[in-house]
Amino acid sequence: MAPDALQLSQKLGISHAAAELYLTSCVVDLHVESYSFYRALGYDLRKRHGLGLNRALLFGQADLPRLREASIAGATWVITANPLRPEADRAHTFFRQLSELTALLEEEGTARVVGDARQFEQARAEGKHAAFIGVQGANALPLDLEFLTQIAPQVLRITLMHMSDSAFGHTSAPGLRRADVGLTPRGFTLVEAMNALRIGVDLAHIHPRGFWDAVRVHRSDLPLLVTHTGVSGVHRHWRNLDDAQLRAVAKSGGVVGIMYHALYMGDPLLRGRVATVARHIQHAVQVMGDDHVALGSDWDGLICTPRDMPTCLELPRLVEALLQLKLPEISIRKILGRSFLRVVKLLRDSS
Repeated sequence: MAPDALQLSQKLGISHAAAELYLTSCVVDLHVESYSFYRALGYDLRKRHGLGLNRALLFGQADLPRLREASIAGATWVITANPLRPEADRAHTFFRQLSELTALLEEEGTARVVGDARQFEQARAEGKHAAFIGVQGANALPLDLEFLTQIAPQVLRITLMHMSDSAFGHTSAPGLRRADVGLTPRGFTLVEAMNALRIGVDLAHIHPRGFWDAVRVHRSDLPLLVTHTGVSGVHRHWRNLDDAQLRAVAKSGGVVGIMYHALYMGDPLLRGRVATVARHIQHAVQVMGDDHVALGSDWDGLICTPRDMPTCLELPRLVEALLQLKLPEISIRKILGRSFLRVVKLLRDSS
């Protein structure tokens, strides 16, 4: 059972105002990776986990029981591509994984997989965690784009790139980075096909040239997403967005989710602090406006979370940090969930 504001403030050492604001907001996360560790290590997202011997470093940061305990209304649960999978196996493997993830989420009756904002509200009215489905790395998909029509109702968004190059374009990751490459012709076609089906185009992990290629070809009446990133205005890093990129996402009506990995935030790997995440959010709000900023934790995505916010249970400490930066309550409510749900409505409910 979720605590009340007094219990939460005492448990986490935050103000009653922060606890109350958190508990009365609709909290939604843009990027949860727990299913990847289910596939790799059997990490059961249906069971409540503790910090473990790894102290929630790299994984063990989220599961359904703790997300519900933390009053997190919804999240995008991600299927991450295996870049080595042969083309002939991709469709079968993806449908198997989609079926498996859906079953894991819905088996206990406490969550429901949803595809748009109306379904989200229905799930919440039933007291269930609302689970959107995302794909990280379009190389999870067959090159035959007709496949997209089969998955469009269930998949909210696709992150075009991940940590390796693919037939669709090039990653931002160093070592593979090239000075002047972006989307391939197949990548342009992919963006156009996703637009036609109103599948969200997620530009996390993409090479800067590919980012601007996607902006150029993307439909101007649909919002872009960058679901989990930091911002270079606080800490320059190959994984983070600069101010021009932030403004381009805002111009599209889209949203940027700020992630929690210490190195991308600019903290030492094992000494991340929630205050640093709050500064990234503050900068994004200053550049984009609060309608375009959200939470994109990357929980269980091989990240080192802030040591004062190691798991989803400590998320209210981020609200305290945002209040200390003098962000208005209405802005914080948008960041916690409203901004993302606005984008979901534009993308899926306005068709």
